[in-house]
Amino acid sequence: MFRHLNRPVHQITSAISKMIVEGQQPRIVPKGRTFSVQYSLPKLPVPPLEQTLKKYLDTCRPLLDDEQYKRTQEVVARFKQGEGPVLHKLLEQRAQSTVNWLSDWWKYWAYLDVRVPVVVNVSPGIFLPRQTYRGQAEQLEFAAKFIAGVLDYKTKLDEQSIPVDTLGGKPLCMVQYYQLLNACRIPGNPSDSHVCIGPDDPNKPRHINVVYNNNLFSVEVYSNEDKPLSICQLAQQLRNCVSKGAAPGVPVGILTTMERSAWGQVYSDMITDKTNRESLENIQRSICVICLDGPLPAGAGDPVDTAASVILHGGGSRAYSANRWYDKTMQFIFNPDGYVGLNYEHTTAEGPAVIGLCDYVLDYVGRNQPSRTTGSESTTPQLLPFNINNNTQEAISRGNQEIDLAAKDLMLRGLFFNNYGKSFIKEQKLSPDAYIQIAFQLAYYRLYKKACATYETGSLRRFQLGRTDTIRSCSIASHAFTKAMDDSSVPGNKKVTLLKEAIQSHRKYTDDTINGQGIDRHLLGLRLIAQENGLEVPEIFTDPAYKKSTHYNLSTSQVASKYKAFLCFGPVVPDGYGLCYNPQDDQLIISISSFHSSPHTNSDLFSSSLSQSLLDMQTLLASHPQAKL
Repeated sequence: MFRHLNRPVHQITSAISKMIVEGQQPRIVPKGRTFSVQYSLPKLPVPPLEQTLKKYLDTCRPLLDDEQYKRTQEVVARFKQGEGPVLHKLLEQRAQSTVNWLSDWWKYWAYLDVRVPVVVNVSPGIFLPRQTYRGQAEQLEFAAKFIAGVLDYKTKLDEQSIPVDTLGGKPLCMVQYYQLLNACRIPGNPSDSHVCIGPDDPNKPRHINVVYNNNLFSVEVYSNEDKPLSICQLAQQLRNCVSKGAAPGVPVGILTTMERSAWGQVYSDMITDKTNRESLENIQRSICVICLDGPLPAGAGDPVDTAASVILHGGGSRAYSANRWYDKTMQFIFNPDGYVGLNYEHTTAEGPAVIGLCDYVLDYVGRNQPSRTTGSESTTPQLLPFNINNNTQEAISRGNQEIDLAAKDLMLRGLFFNNYGKSFIKEQKLSPDAYIQIAFQLAYYRLYKKACATYETGSLRRFQLGRTDTIRSCSIASHAFTKAMDDSSVPGNKKVTLLKEAIQSHRKYTDDTINGQGIDRHLLGLRLIAQENGLEVPEIFTDPAYKKSTHYNLSTSQVASKYKAFLCFGPVVPDGYGLCYNPQDDQLIISISSFHSSPHTNSDLFSSSLSQSLLDMQTLLASHPQAKL
């Protein structure tokens, strides 16, 4: 349940970081291309109330029978005539007095207040293309190059020379990029906090953390001359960690996989000990975490699916779930057989910012070879000590059991659909994103013979501090197409018309959403402003239709990369699927997750249904080339 958010945030000494987190505008715009445009971006609007309510009814329609829909119409009408306009005005007043009326609410409501474990439920993983190296020696050499690429990217962040993203020729908010490194979530109860250390901090981080064999190390990555270590020097630092970590460490990392209040209680107890507090602060202030894993668990099935699963949740306590620190915003994972990826804590950024860093670093790795040592050596890696009392040891044991259940329950599959990619879709003059979303609708309908609430991430980065809104992919038009597709009484040219109408409808909803005219964040704002003012929760939010339309059986997101990579995450409801896709010219790369514990879902079945749906949609379009709207 939402709680009032006017609470102190973990102190951040950096002026720029403070402005980023609190949404303040600087009196002097910092040097650098990025922030020269940041504060010229428009503020997030509050959409018209009547518009939101009409769209809400339209998106509920395919999910409800006639009687349910009639009741929801009545509920919406009462809200429109009653408390709706009052709450809307209060929300508009909030929007006038803040840089972004949603951003602080969203940071807490969607992340820091959430009590479920971040693993699987919140933090995504990214599977990067398998590399050619083999064995631990080459693993460490590759990881060193990767770290050098991260440090090179960090230099550009510090200089604010990262090119500004644009969409339709308009600049986008870049704040997310500046919270990827030097950042960490801190457990608490009833809410977590977050720290991000900016480039102008007088004590800015010079170290990373390396985890090997469950041992956590603090590793300096800058020379005494304040220059990044060379690739050779970084590789030596990693070799030192492996040498010092030959004996398994106490698996304190498993604590970060736990339910947040439970972890917060353990954390509060741990920091009463000076040694523990210093070690935890070292992790919170580091640039990032590097996880050096061993081989994939034996006999676990397809190696790509297994590697992606290990990247997402570590594989369980007997694999590498303790060889992590899931509170850290960025942790990069390296396996001795060429499997590489990362896991990121979601509080501050979406996938596109993270994949942008990944693409940059992979480019860097591809063009850089180990160089000779330059400058003086840094200090040797320091093993972070922890004093583990009985309560902490019991929590670790409990955490081991819980992560084993979570890892066992997740069914993750990577689909590399190589019959065609976005080039064919563009040849049909159709939106690739909308096309894939309609394929999701068809795949689901074929399995379950009904429509379902579907979430697609829509970016709000056209606005200052913009995060996301929901693109509701299930529409009246998409439902009409999915019902007709396998109906032999419907002519093929009519099916094409319905398909294109569904794609056009989705494209329109997407355009509205990214321009600040979505409905879900507006509805959330109305609900939260009511609670913040001590008012009763309006009936519209207790109506069964609201629960049904936000029970996202399909939770989806597009995260595009030029590399053959894919982002993955768990379903957001017990009987749902998590779908993330990377559309490339000649293939579509899609991750599909579900829970074994649900009798209603199966990632293999959905993968097969989706593949067949994509093939059938191609055949339909190819066999009716003259069909037009």
